[in-house]
Amino acid sequence: MVVDPETNQDMATNQLEHTVAGITLGGRLHGASVWVVLALRVIAGIAFVQNGLGKVLGGFDAQGYLLGAGASPISGFLAWIAATPPALEAVNVLVAWGELFIGLGLLVGFLTRLAAFSGVFMMVLFYLGNWSIATEGTLVTEPLLYLLVFLALAAFGAGRILGVDRIVENYEVGDQTLIERHPHLGTFLG
Repeated sequence: MVVDPETNQDMATNQLEHTVAGITLGGRLHGASVWVVLALRVIAGIAFVQNGLGKVLGGFDAQGYLLGAGASPISGFLAWIAATPPALEAVNVLVAWGELFIGLGLLVGFLTRLAAFSGVFMMVLFYLGNWSIATEGTLVTEPLLYLLVFLALAAFGAGRILGVDRIVENYEVGDQTLIERHPHLGTFLG
């Protein structure tokens, strides 16, 4: 066993490695990485709680946003939503409450992967709806940055760091933890 002199941890436990399409990437995490992941989760949680709460309490209406999609590859679909009252009302509710619940999930670290993947889905739609590549030449926008934060939080199991997910996963059911008994819960927790 090789021990990191800085953290006194087994260096093999801090190793990352993954292969996609024949390309392998690897690296070693620093012990302080856990603080960065926690900070990302809490800050994104606060931001989404604030945005969602503002929309829930302030009477959010997505119609202007949907009609302003311009050159977006999904602008026709977004215009249809804006012109269809039941669809528009559904989007108004889903965006406002979705942001609030995504934020709460991240803030307390409960159902963190579900919250993160819901955030990814929302950010893909926001990215496509705010299609500034064609008009401004802007490839990297706020929704794209949030999308990457959400992916990182899901990948690092951020809910296990001072989060409710850790408590839920380790809850004893008979002679096993909940996550051992029901491994599919790992899709939503972590």
